[in-house]
Amino acid sequence: MPRLSEVIAALDHLWPAERAESWDAVGTVVGDPDQEVSRVLFAVDPVQDIVDEAVRLDADLLVTHHPLYLRGTTTVAASHFKGRVVHTLIKHDIALHVAHTNADTADPGVSDALAGALDLRVVGPLVPDPADPGGRRGLGRICALDHPLPLRAFAARAAERLPATTQGIRVAGDPDALIRTVAVSGGSGDSLFDQVRAAGVDAFLTADLRHHPASEFLAALADGSGAPLALLDAAHWATEWPWCELAAAQLDQLSDRHGWDLRVHVSRTVTDPWTAHVAATPPPASPPTPRHT
Repeated sequence: MPRLSEVIAALDHLWPAERAESWDAVGTVVGDPDQEVSRVLFAVDPVQDIVDEAVRLDADLLVTHHPLYLRGTTTVAASHFKGRVVHTLIKHDIALHVAHTNADTADPGVSDALAGALDLRVVGPLVPDPADPGGRRGLGRICALDHPLPLRAFAARAAERLPATTQGIRVAGDPDALIRTVAVSGGSGDSLFDQVRAAGVDAFLTADLRHHPASEFLAALADGSGAPLALLDAAHWATEWPWCELAAAQLDQLSDRHGWDLRVHVSRTVTDPWTAHVAATPPPASPPTPRHT
């Protein structure tokens, strides 16, 4: 069996820590470099439910997309939920490794996995990495559909292909508009509106679209600064979960190459925080006439 240090070296080759954003917190959070690794679990979030799953699985290594400590801390006391995660991991000899923005911009990375889940053909990065001479790395992906679809049908495809969440898919745009090209970005994507507009795509699928940025983006297009463009807003967790399957397959290949015989698993525990959705009653066709007394 390989040592943790050997497996981490292989993961760092896939997602080099130096390619993470300066504000990010990637790499190994917990783990003895000399411990042996035979079973690995991939997940989006390093929360207690996932750690408990790793314990039941008898995993030696948990790899998550989201960091445990994105901001600094002064304690890992088990009285706090993050401290309890650390205590559980150490108690059961489970290492934790994080690949976040370094996995977002990798080739292939988070948005490639999202495009694959939606059966889209990747044309190139939405925001190219200037340090990549091949022009394949970067944030987000510009994609093409093999056959154009009305927006309503493409939204239905996204709802069917992505993991089910309470939110589902929110849509802004003409349901009958034909979608030929799509920009996708796993995770929060409304900081990329300028790049999406410049890409000239028919639709943008991402997560965490906020009211004001989305409203202003659509209003600017309506004012004549660009062609109509549809927005599709999925749950953050759902847009990033396909990367777990991609990453697990990559580690499987490395395991075969090195003769490690690792057992690699993907968590299907839904860690999206929302648990219920109540549809609003459609408003009447015209507002009621006020009554005067």
